Amino acid sequence: MEPPTAGTPRDAVPVDLRTVRRRTTIVLVASQILGGLGVATAIALAAVLAEDISGSAALAGLAMTSSVIGTALLSLPLAALMASRGRRPGLTLAYLVGAVGGAVVVAAAVLENFPLLLLGMLAFGAGSSANLQARFAAADLAEPARRGRAISTVVWATTVGAVAGPNIAAPAGRSVSGLGVPQAAGPFVWGTLIFLLAAVLVWAALRPDPLLTARALAASTTVPPTRAERSLRAGVAAVAASPRARLALVAITGSHTVMVSVMVMTPVDLRHHGADIELIGLVISGHIAGMYAFSPVMGWLADRIGRLPVIGLAVLLLALAALLAGTAGAGHTQSAVGLFLLGLGWSAALVSGSALLTDSVPQAARAAVQGLSDLSMNAAAGAGGALAGLVVAQAGYGWLNALAAALLVPVAALALLTRLRAGP
Repeated sequence: MEPPTAGTPRDAVPVDLRTVRRRTTIVLVASQILGGLGVATAIALAAVLAEDISGSAALAGLAMTSSVIGTALLSLPLAALMASRGRRPGLTLAYLVGAVGGAVVVAAAVLENFPLLLLGMLAFGAGSSANLQARFAAADLAEPARRGRAISTVVWATTVGAVAGPNIAAPAGRSVSGLGVPQAAGPFVWGTLIFLLAAVLVWAALRPDPLLTARALAASTTVPPTRAERSLRAGVAAVAASPRARLALVAITGSHTVMVSVMVMTPVDLRHHGADIELIGLVISGHIAGMYAFSPVMGWLADRIGRLPVIGLAVLLLALAALLAGTAGAGHTQSAVGLFLLGLGWSAALVSGSALLTDSVPQAARAAVQGLSDLSMNAAAGAGGALAGLVVAQAGYGWLNALAAALLVPVAALALLTRLRAGP
């Protein structure tokens, strides 16, 4: 079975490879729906549960922060496992660790133990790691000319869980009444079960492994990579050697940091300007729709007009979002538009940046580079989210948006420099 090359007509791709691609996409979409549902259902009441256990509103945000840190810390070990053994064991393990984390959170709720809750949230972050890594699994077997669309399809699937999750948090809470489990921990019971289901699905159905299959196809025309060429050190070297890979990493990390930093403090600003819970929920729902629902459009654009132009579009959208949100004040409609554009800009950067990153490094090093990407974006976003509250407390929400917009300057400059180096 000969691997397709860039520009190969789809009809010329061997039937069995087309079948593997289709099956891989279906399994990844299904697991992404489950993973997104598990994360969104539980996270919806994470801060409430943390406040109930700790007795302090000031400590409530640490639950989400612990989850983000867990996602970052687990990115490299999972990437190393995938680089060595493939996507299937890596994604399966990630969902299982997330399930264990959910169970620990439930135990912490029953015992009213706040440190144990934070430990459980660290492990629960593995579910988000699996969701992020799934987009790269979709790219493993994709034709280069359709890689953006392959990634965006899996990102889009998160929409279902992200939107449905918060809406079933209340029924999940009620379902544990009478079991000795606090209602705010009910969503974590459901999240644990959903992660277990996702793990079973990936382990049973993600066959053949897309990463190992891609390597086998590449090995038919090249020398098989050594273990050293698949290592994390090789991944770092691959990024250092490629200006386009460096741009992709900066674009993904910068856009994610901007999005998280602004988003986490928007509900606080809206409340300070008289918005009720229902209105805040609608604004955040619009933001989530911008993040995921239009990702297929971003994937099509990334394949059609190129990765760099879509990264430029992402910078413009994020800058406009910061301008609108930061100057909205009591204008709730303007805030809603700003948050929608914030999600849309993030989608453009994530899809185009992920495709560019995959394009720009050797096949052997891709899994390691992709893990490095997820580590960078979540570590930076965790720091940004933690600092956002301090900025708002000291200087205000408008200054937070101004500082977030300033983070886009290096992305824009690097994109322009990379474009000039490429020539006409």
